[in-house]
Amino acid sequence: MTLPLDDTLKIGVNTMLRRTEPAIGPWMPTVDELVDVVQQVDRLGFDSFWCGDHVAFAIPFLDPIAQIAQAAVVSRRLTFGTAVYLLPLRHPTPVAKQIATLDHLTGGRFIFGVGIGGEFPKEYEGCGVPINERGPRLGEGIEVIRKLWTGEKVSHDGRFYSFKDVKMTPSPRQPGGPPIWCGGRSDPALRRAARLADGWFSYAVSPEMFANGLMTIEAAMQEAGRNLDRFGTAHLMFTRIDDSYERALDAASDSLSVRYAMNMRPATERYAAVGTPNQVAEKIRAFHAAGVRHLSLDLVGPYEQRGEQFERFAAEVRPLIKDLMA
Repeated sequence: MTLPLDDTLKIGVNTMLRRTEPAIGPWMPTVDELVDVVQQVDRLGFDSFWCGDHVAFAIPFLDPIAQIAQAAVVSRRLTFGTAVYLLPLRHPTPVAKQIATLDHLTGGRFIFGVGIGGEFPKEYEGCGVPINERGPRLGEGIEVIRKLWTGEKVSHDGRFYSFKDVKMTPSPRQPGGPPIWCGGRSDPALRRAARLADGWFSYAVSPEMFANGLMTIEAAMQEAGRNLDRFGTAHLMFTRIDDSYERALDAASDSLSVRYAMNMRPATERYAAVGTPNQVAEKIRAFHAAGVRHLSLDLVGPYEQRGEQFERFAAEVRPLIKDLMA
């Protein structure tokens, strides 16, 4: 069996809408700045707009559902998605209602990326969820949400969630609900994506790791006897464009080290697409060859250079990979 992938490469942006330089301190954008970002992403012809999720993080973090709801008012063209939403931190029933609503607000242009996180244990503590239950809670949460999205009376009797004869309407705009793409790179995460998801959203992997992950997913699908008409493959890629590899690496690793409150230079060297437009395009081609069909670019570096990075990617990198997007 060969996984049924999309035909062309789609490229969007992952929004980190805050200034992260330690000398400046916490800062959040105004409403006008939030709107300007969506307008710029739309104007430059990107395909999608993605928001990550953390309840408690090293730097300020906006709620992704609320942010996407606002963004959908600004653009009628972009696809929107969470990359990824930490479902185990919440009860899946109200989440099912929120995402069904968001599917309507986006006109059915929504992809529900979910994952477990765990890098910041305090957010699990703050939500009263044992961190060692995050994997099973994600799997069961997906099952609950899919049931509720049918719009029929449904019941569930599981390890974490139980209810009887609950009918939730309206159903999502997309038949069956938005595609659910599972994040993660561990073997259990890949097998979960194979059993339950419509796609895989990777993070902090190399092209070789991505290709190996797809092989694990394919084998697990065969074991489960599961066949899909289409399987989404996406990757969140730290990206920085500059006139040299060294300058791009310095700016990207400095920004990411503040964001994650640790030394991120080794991870930036290993996983990020940094350097000249040609070097960034080369890394994108490697991920495409490994099976990635949706890229979410996290254009890292000083906040005030965000718009410049968007423009440089559209003008200098995209023409180099145009054949992948045709």
